[in-house]
Formats: sequence, structure tokens, C-alpha cells
Amino acid sequence: MAHPRSTPSPIAALVLALLLAGCGDKGAQGPAPEAAGRDPTVTISGDEAVVVPAWQPAPVQIAVGDEPKVLAEAIAALDAGKLFGGDRDAMPLLIELHARLPDDPEVSRVHARAVAMLLAEGDAALAAMDTDPNGLRHAHEVGEVARTAAADAPTVRAYLSRVDAADASVQLDHRGERELQADRLGEGDTRGALQYFREALVKRPGDARAAQGIAAVESALIRRAETAAATSDFAQAETWLQHAAPIRPGMSTVADARLRIGALRTERVNTLRDQGLALLMRDGGLPQARRILSDVLRIAPPADPAATELRERIDLVAHYGLFRPGQAFTDALRSGARGPQMIVVPHGGFRMGARDGETDALPNERPLHYVRFDRGFAMARTETTVGEFRRFVDATGYRSRAVRRGHSIVYDERSGNLVRRSGVDWRHDYNGAIARDDMPVLHVSARDAEAYAHWLSQQTGERYALPSEAQFEYAVRAGSEGSLPWRSRIPPRSAGNVTGSLDRSPTGRTWRNAFQGYGDGWWGPAPVASFAPNAFSLHDLAGNVSEWVADCWHEGYRRAPADGQPWVNPGCRTRVIRGGSWASAPAQVRAAWRLSTDGDTTNARLGFRLVREL
Repeated sequence: MAHPRSTPSPIAALVLALLLAGCGDKGAQGPAPEAAGRDPTVTISGDEAVVVPAWQPAPVQIAVGDEPKVLAEAIAALDAGKLFGGDRDAMPLLIELHARLPDDPEVSRVHARAVAMLLAEGDAALAAMDTDPNGLRHAHEVGEVARTAAADAPTVRAYLSRVDAADASVQLDHRGERELQADRLGEGDTRGALQYFREALVKRPGDARAAQGIAAVESALIRRAETAAATSDFAQAETWLQHAAPIRPGMSTVADARLRIGALRTERVNTLRDQGLALLMRDGGLPQARRILSDVLRIAPPADPAATELRERIDLVAHYGLFRPGQAFTDALRSGARGPQMIVVPHGGFRMGARDGETDALPNERPLHYVRFDRGFAMARTETTVGEFRRFVDATGYRSRAVRRGHSIVYDERSGNLVRRSGVDWRHDYNGAIARDDMPVLHVSARDAEAYAHWLSQQTGERYALPSEAQFEYAVRAGSEGSLPWRSRIPPRSAGNVTGSLDRSPTGRTWRNAFQGYGDGWWGPAPVASFAPNAFSLHDLAGNVSEWVADCWHEGYRRAPADGQPWVNPGCRTRVIRGGSWASAPAQVRAAWRLSTDGDTTNARLGFRLVREL
């Protein structure tokens, strides 16, 4: 009688086949022939070669009929994340099971799951190799297990290609670092560190070591640029920056370096410019200034304003040889007489106003600001004298403000005060007596001074005027930066006609607010040029008499002209007085001191001097 055929399960079929095969237990056969015959894998990590041996699964003993139990054990190992390393981990068990039951769907499914988990662990090791020194080694170990478990699987072959690419990137990184250490950067068309690091990134995108190497190449090129700039070779510095610019285009490092080098270049050019301008102030300094200009033109960018300024100034000195800084001259008048002696003041720049922390400074003396004279000017060597003003009055019949008004302000020795006195005008001294011709003219208003300047301009054909505030302070300072025209708090011996504690009036009066320990022998104005000139060869700017300037009064320097021109509002009545006098307190002798007063003011402490355009 025929019995119905029942299809055995794959496991049962395998058990039956094993029984028919006798004693052929594959679990006791040892490693697969492929694993036993493979050579160890060698990879490069850092500076050392790392040998990763071929993986051999541990021998697995599976008794006939225990396959389901072993499969369950393999699944449990998978769930616990135990892939290989131990003889009862998932991969040794599944390799043996898969070899015995290649067609069993459950074994194949679990085997495929194990291979996928294995490759995921390997990819994680590759991803961590930039921070984990053992990452690449572990990725190789995974590769050896995967090669044994499923050598022909496309996923395994793809993974092994990724491991090979990681090996290549490490070797390229190492080669790039050697080139970097040897300063072979690979800029331009040369081959060096940059090319190796870029190839490493192609092999393994995201290679942090290669990215760091590329940044190091950029930094090395920037250092080359800064080294060249330090020797004023700014053309070579720019060449290195141009090589560095395309390396990491999204970063600001090259742009920042270009700004730093540009600032250094500007500083060097400006320093040379100032040296050249200073040389032009000296006799015989023109050839040296021309050599300075050659250095400026070598390092300055095209159309640099400092280079242009120095070149124009040299041209002025070379081709306008009538004047030179510090030169004294007089202009001829139509009458055949000579005008006041003028001194050529060098052009340049200075910081105008009260310095930070300056004692006795007033708000109207600020803000401190930079003023530059693009062209020099001439200033009268002394205050305008009584004799010079007399020549103007005699020639024109001019009637000054005090003459028309019939009075002015004089010093009264009896009371020690300044008082109004009738019949006093430009012909009189500080106390109302008739003045000598070599004394500074007093009792003149701003308009009187401007009338004299207008007459002098007509007589000479040149432009005379009251100085601007900026011109006056520039001349007072004469290159100094302190609050006073002198280095010390107390004026040096015979510095000028200012109030000193040692001064005595004709009746023995002394000053209540004066420079302690100083005396100049004068109570009231002294004849002009009685004291030594300053560094610009100008006399009495800090003392003797205060002086009118051309500016209208403003409560501070916000929006003041930066070119040194007078700050004038049409029709203004309130004017500016500058410079200390024989009766000024020490605070009023400061270079930044300024005072407002009506333009019609006349008194015993106030005179003027003129400037002339060159």
C-alpha cells in the first residue's frame, strides 16, 4: 500500500543527509580553506604599519540534530551584539550553519542579518577613524570576518572597497604631512602636500586629517606672505596670498591676512612718507627724500595717496625753489619798503586740541582731532609791531576801533586791574603810555588786524591774512605733543614772557596765579623777539601778547575743518583769541587754550600776527 509523501523541513533533510554521510561532521573540519590560505592584511595608520591577520573562525561543534538549537543560540548572540571574537559568537555559528544548510531560508536570513550588522559595525569604525586610533584596524578586522562569511556578496565587496579607500587616504595623509614638514606645499603647478591631502579627501570624503592638512597648507602660505611683508616685499606677499586664496574659498583666513598685511603696508608707506617729508625740511635733504620716494613707490600700491603726497612735495621743493621750510623772507611793498619778516612753516599734520587727561582742559578744546596741511605756509616771525601798524595807518589814514571809540582797556598799576581808559589806541602801551615801535601793537580789534592784512596783500600782491586756529596751534606746538609748548611743567629759563612767581611789577606786585619758580624780568609786554624762537623759528607764540585768529567761535571742534583752513561763519561777531600773554594764568599758556570774545574787543593783552600763502 502506498503511503502519502511528506516533504521534510530543510533542517530534517540536512539531518537525514548527515546521517547518510556517516561520520562527516563539518563542524569539526576547522577553518574554511579560503581563510586558511589568505595572507595577512597590511594597512598604514599614522607612522607605523599595522598588520591585521586573516580571520579564522573558531571551530564549532554542532551535534547532529542540534542545528535548530544552534541557530537560536546564534540569533541570541546577534541580539546581544556578539558578532565575532568568541567561539560561540554569531558569525562562527552562522558560518558553520550556512555551510551545512545553504538552502535553508531561516539560516540564510539570519546569516544575511549578521553580515549586515557586521558591515554596519565596520562602517562605524571607518567613520570614527579620525578620532579613534584603532578605528581603521577594527574596520580591517571586520573586513576579514566579512570576507570569510560572504566573500562574494556585493555588499561585502563594496565594504572592502571602502576599507581600501580608507587605507589609501591614510597613506596619502601621511605623505602629505611629510611634504608639509619639508615645506613642499604644492602651490601653483608644483606637486606637494596640497595635492596629497586633496587626493585623500577624494578617497575618503570627510577625512578630517586631510582637511586639517589643507588648512595647514593655507596657513603655511599665509606665513610665507607675512614673512615677505615683514621685509617690505609686498609683491611677493601678494603672490603667496593668491596661491592661498583658492585653497579654502569659503573661509575668511586669507582675507583677514590680506587686511593685516595691507595695514602693515599702509603703515610702512606712511612712515616712509613722513620720513621723506621730514628730510625735505632740512638743508640738502632733497636727494635723501628722493631715495625715500623710490622705496615708497616700490612697496606702495598703485595710486597710493601717501606716495602721491611725497612725490608732489618733492616736486614742489625741486621746482619751487624760492622757499624752503624754515626760510625767513620779506616781501617788497609798492613804496619800496619791506613787509614783515615771514618764516616758512613746513606742511604736515598734527593732533589739534586738548589731550586726554590734560590738566585745566576745557570742553571747547575737544574733541582731539587730526589736522593736516597739504601745503606749507608762512607766518610772521613776531607779533605785528607798533611801527609796522603805523606804516599802514600813515599810508591809508585808517582809523582803528579804539581811535573811533575813544578808549581801550589798560593795566592800572595802582589797582592791579585792567581798567577802561580814554584816549588809548594802537599807539599806546599796556598801561596807556606811548609805545615804542618795536613793541607788539595792542588795542586793536580783529577787524583792525584784517584791515592791515588787506593793505599788506594789496602792497605785495600776495595773500596775507590772520592765521587760522589750526595754523596757530600747529605753530605753537612746532612738533611737540605736550599740553605746554615746553617739555616741563615749569617753563625753561627765558622761555618767554609769561606770568612767573618771580616777576615783580614796578611797585612790587606779584602774580597770584603764575608759574612757580619762574621769572622773565617783564611786567607787561616785551619788545618783539626778546625771547628765543621755537622749533619753527617763531617768537612769542606762547606769551608776550595773546593774538587774534581768523576763526569764528565754535563750542568745540566737531565738524571742524581737517585741512587747517579757518572755520568761518559769514557775519559772525564772536571771534577766537589764541596764545598766552604777559598776564595770562598758566592754564591759558597751554597750546590748546582758546578764548571767545567780541571781534571789536581791544585791550592791553591782545595783538596779532599774519600768515601768508606760499
